[in-house]
Amino acid sequence: MFGDYEAQRHWQEVTVNLDAKQWYTNGTDNNLQYWGLDYPPLTAYHSYLMGHVARSYNSSFVELHTSRGIETKEHKSFMRLTVLAADAFVYLPAIWALCVGSDRSFQSNIKQLLFVLFALYPGQVLIDNGHFQYNNISLGLAAAAIAAVLWNKHYVAAFAFTLALNYKQMELYHALPLFSYLLWETLSQKSFKSFAIQLTTIAGIVLTVFAILWLPWLQSMDAALQVLHRLFPIGRGVFEDKVANVWCSINVIFKLKKHFPNNQMALICLGTTLLTVLPTNIILFWRHSKSMFLLTLFNTAAAFFLFSFQVHEKSILLIALPAICLFNCVMVT
Repeated sequence: MFGDYEAQRHWQEVTVNLDAKQWYTNGTDNNLQYWGLDYPPLTAYHSYLMGHVARSYNSSFVELHTSRGIETKEHKSFMRLTVLAADAFVYLPAIWALCVGSDRSFQSNIKQLLFVLFALYPGQVLIDNGHFQYNNISLGLAAAAIAAVLWNKHYVAAFAFTLALNYKQMELYHALPLFSYLLWETLSQKSFKSFAIQLTTIAGIVLTVFAILWLPWLQSMDAALQVLHRLFPIGRGVFEDKVANVWCSINVIFKLKKHFPNNQMALICLGTTLLTVLPTNIILFWRHSKSMFLLTLFNTAAAFFLFSFQVHEKSILLIALPAICLFNCVMVT
């Protein structure tokens, strides 16, 4: 019933009307079978903020239960404006910082062209402005992290990427290259004191952001596990819709769901994904450079798309981000 448009609206309804501890829990006022919240806490907080804006504009948009399925012209305009606001305040500033940082790192002068490629990429425009999934926020935060790496602002990179990962769990596609790069930067410090300071600072940033965002659910192990269960729903199977990855292609000939239980298939996906991403990330660790970092970002994201569990069609955006970054490398060479 309905689609992702209703899901985003429903999350606003749930978050502004219920206590945070109920957002990920099935109950009378929060039927998880009806577009239950299945993204990390920062998405929930964003829905909470947008829900309050919606309530102040027109309370019928987020009334508990009675607002379900609302698709008036007025509400569609409101939802479209929330996407444009995310573009203006998160995505566009982040990709501009990335474009300037790319120019600076590779001694090129194509930041305006690169910015146009990012801003007008059809996949991003169509999915967020027609599908209302706010990928522009998670991708904007990831772009900010990549920009920070190019600007040698490693603490900012850790902060921005932790926010991105806490907005959408699919940012795991980009996690390993960033970890490899920052690990090398930390281990390459000239003194033990510098190493200890950088290591504890980055770790402190990551742990503090996680602790603050997850605070409502950290008071109970069951509550925290329930959030994780919503974020990684193994029970849904290896895929739901037709996506151009390896498992969907194999399934045409060999029906995976008939031969492998979900838990076993998840382990197969995990092992296959790790086997395909580790070589390039090991190379990044030993052949440390910004161009290798961008190449590894692309390769890792592509491997996750092809081999990981529960791939969604919108995940192609996670490959497109580093792919456009590579345009600068190609122009330089």
